[in-house]
Amino acid sequence: MKKSKPKYMQIIDAAVIVIAENGFHQAQVSKIAKQAGVADGTIYLYFKNKEDILISLFEEKMGFFVEKIEEKIAGKQAAAEKLLMMIETHFQLLSDDHHMAIVTQLELRQSNKELRLRINDVLKGYLHVIDKIIIDGKETGEFSSGLDIRLARQMIFGTIDETVTSWVMNEEKYDLVALAPQVHRLLINGCGNR
Repeated sequence: MKKSKPKYMQIIDAAVIVIAENGFHQAQVSKIAKQAGVADGTIYLYFKNKEDILISLFEEKMGFFVEKIEEKIAGKQAAAEKLLMMIETHFQLLSDDHHMAIVTQLELRQSNKELRLRINDVLKGYLHVIDKIIIDGKETGEFSSGLDIRLARQMIFGTIDETVTSWVMNEEKYDLVALAPQVHRLLINGCGNR
């Protein structure tokens, strides 16, 4: 079936809500179908099983994330500015979607190795955006020429990810987007005294 169908996205959006509210393991396909307003059998026209729904929703939402981030950084010259736009956009998208924040920060952390590998595979597009920013910064001299791209990517992604996880775990009691400039400064300057 074609993935651009409205029912496909209806099911994806319903799955985000059901998984966020019930947890992945308690999110039965029947609950997702009910939330989507479709018959249980309709789900299986689009997805093999619940794991497939989780991976598909992550692919869709991550694709949307990458698209939005690339829109925000398009035309920006400075790598530091691109990094700030990326952090702000990431924080804004999850701040605007409570259910998606719970799914990405808590429910995607699955112990099933095969599922984890598939989730990591989906992340590659997002990590590629980080790599491009780092490479741009190295080429323009904004970032150290000796900067290890892989390590820098891990630190950037890890910092952004942990900041959002902490916000979710603290029941979203503070303004996540307001933290973007501080996170950006920390990533750009490290902890050194220049």
